[in-house]
Amino acid sequence: MDKYDRNYTNGEITVFWKPGKCIHATTCYRELLEVFNPRKRPWVNMDGASSEEIIRVVKMCPTQALSFAYNKDLERDKESGGMNIPNPEHVPEIRVMEDGPLVLYGEFHITDAEGNELKPKKIQSLCRCGASLSMPYCDGMHRKTGFKAK
Repeated sequence: MDKYDRNYTNGEITVFWKPGKCIHATTCYRELLEVFNPRKRPWVNMDGASSEEIIRVVKMCPTQALSFAYNKDLERDKESGGMNIPNPEHVPEIRVMEDGPLVLYGEFHITDAEGNELKPKKIQSLCRCGASLSMPYCDGMHRKTGFKAK
């Protein structure tokens, strides 16, 4: 767990936020500003909506910077000595983010133009705008360039 990681609870569920994974796709606060409001501190208000609505939006996070677990499951894991941070398994999946990167979940083998295999990751964000300074990965430059997908 990174020192910047945070968790928020409403008594029923806990939402985990890993800022190091966040590409600021804005899905969370566009969908549920009552809970995810970057202008407030703390920016996550677990009393702003029902657990079901929070879970719906957390599942939309393209990078899994947001994840959740039911508190009863966390307690059971803690009692049995298991990990108390969720590590969701995903079927390989590709999401196209509106005016943003391609987000790949699961196990993929990606090779560069010379045929070298790039470092495998469970979640990868691939640049579509061409402005990234860490190609082929997205570094958020699409927001600065005003990239609009056609």
